[in-house]
Amino acid sequence: MAQRDRKIIGVSMLTLDIPFHRELRAGVERAAGQAGLDVVVTDSHCRASDQATHVAAHVAARDVDALLVTPCDPVAVGGAIEQANRAALPVFTVDIASAGGRGKVVTHVGSDNVEGGRMAGKLMVEALGGRGTVLMVMNPGIASMLDRIRGFREVMAASRGVLVIGEIPVFGRPREESATLIGEMLGRAPVNGIFCCNDEFAMGAVAAVEAAHRAGKVTIVGFDGTDEARQAIRAGRIHADVVQQPGRMAELAVGAIRDHLAGEPVPPRIVAELTTYTAADA
Repeated sequence: MAQRDRKIIGVSMLTLDIPFHRELRAGVERAAGQAGLDVVVTDSHCRASDQATHVAAHVAARDVDALLVTPCDPVAVGGAIEQANRAALPVFTVDIASAGGRGKVVTHVGSDNVEGGRMAGKLMVEALGGRGTVLMVMNPGIASMLDRIRGFREVMAASRGVLVIGEIPVFGRPREESATLIGEMLGRAPVNGIFCCNDEFAMGAVAAVEAAHRAGKVTIVGFDGTDEARQAIRAGRIHADVVQQPGRMAELAVGAIRDHLAGEPVPPRIVAELTTYTAADA
């Protein structure tokens, strides 16, 4: 690889259509600038095939010094990571971890999503007074969301008075599809609460609840802490959010890349803190 004046990070984003990921990109660009690194960002539009193509292009061109990936498919991404490994191109992941055991990632930076699910569960149980029925909305192809569901279910099982009556899988456009599917469930079953594994789903839930004339009667708990969701919490349309910190995650990921490129040891996993946001925090 030719020597460059500044090291370059190739950043392969899951999507830039969702506010959380736009904040993550902005955080990476900001942290990289402060660290004296350049970035090249590609948008995979939630397509694993596009992401694999982006990684392959970097490997072929040898135009970056490290890769930072938010996987579209946590299992399928292993093939792209293996390709980078063979080219001695270090790979880091952020937010969503690689799964399936293929390829070596230097460092993964992300939230403790199981704990985040527990935090969401406690918010829900408290809001419902320990009794009620809830739906869960998630993309079952994303490991971080499965972890959130696992933590949430732990709290529901321990509460005894709150019953999970359904999981709604959303694979396509998160806001529109979640609104449609939640609306269908609201027409078929008594629902007191909805846990949404990201804030796009939460805003879809808001649309469904309001269209069903159930505003104020269904508790919505989201995940991510986007500006739009916080506004909805302040307006009483969402009860609460578990808040990720994409800017901090980006800072930690870029810091790990900087240290690795400088020959310093870095841990295999770095956990970014989660917080919560309710109307009381407004």
